[in-house]
Amino acid sequence: MQHSAMGLMLTLALGLLVAPFTTDAQPLAKVPHIGYLSTGGQVPCTNRFFIQALHDLGYVEGQTISITERCAAGKTDVARQFAEELVQRRVDVIVSYGLAGSLAAKAATRTIPIIFIGVGDPVAPGLVPNLAHPGGNVTGVTNIAGPEFVAKHLELLREVVPDVTHVALLLSAGDPFNAYRITPVETAARAVGITLHRVEADVPHGFEAAFATMARQGVGALLVSFTPALEPHRTQIAALAATHRLPAIEQSRTFPEQGGLMSYGVHRGDLPRRAASYVDRILKGTTPADLPVELPTKYEFVINLKTAKALGITLPPMLLFQADEIIRED
Repeated sequence: MQHSAMGLMLTLALGLLVAPFTTDAQPLAKVPHIGYLSTGGQVPCTNRFFIQALHDLGYVEGQTISITERCAAGKTDVARQFAEELVQRRVDVIVSYGLAGSLAAKAATRTIPIIFIGVGDPVAPGLVPNLAHPGGNVTGVTNIAGPEFVAKHLELLREVVPDVTHVALLLSAGDPFNAYRITPVETAARAVGITLHRVEADVPHGFEAAFATMARQGVGALLVSFTPALEPHRTQIAALAATHRLPAIEQSRTFPEQGGLMSYGVHRGDLPRRAASYVDRILKGTTPADLPVELPTKYEFVINLKTAKALGITLPPMLLFQADEIIRED
């Protein structure tokens, strides 16, 4: 009898201790989940400027936010597969780098917000109906490359090779988005009297054949298309351009960093940082339809002086003065 009374008293006491916690406890807050889909091939593929911008906004990965990244390595079919996987994971927002991944994400969901980064013109392929009022669940920041932007590439090549009249445009064979990349280059070339030669390389083994074609065509300079399919092969492209003594330019500063002559394009930190601010606003309740597509605001021009010397080119002083960065010999 004494043991029963003591047991009852112990049970009541424990009940009093536990009750306040069971009745007042709040459910754990859901950690926002970002799906990051890159059409490119670099691993890790989540842009470091994007991550830093999230940190600057107060997000801590693994604590106040989680990120699942998928890298499609320039393959459209893989991008579709990864987009569907991220939708199945019920991420809160998809950040897509590149046109193929962005279109794949849009095809996979009409409800999850999608923020694209660097897709060129997002209207022509149907990502958004217009820049000011994207509507639906898709918006983003673009490195849109119209004729004026491409004209700058041709202008820079002409400063290096003043008498150049034939320029090659290197593309990835079979890329379904080549038409969107070719049109502004052809328009810009016609405007300045340059004959443009479209050369498609079978990735990853057709680059030597592509450069042999350029040699037969007698081109004097090279414009490398900015596409995720060519991104992992910039070192090889730069080396072949040097072998064939072709001054070459691309949009990404990675190209001169890996041995190419020049790059002129959107500052590599600009678009990812602004994409992070869009993610922040969406997680706080703004809808993508209310966020207009943003255009580039910061550009950078990079020259590899070591490559210029290897090509036997003396660069004009004014061209060097324009450069935001000059990569010199070690």
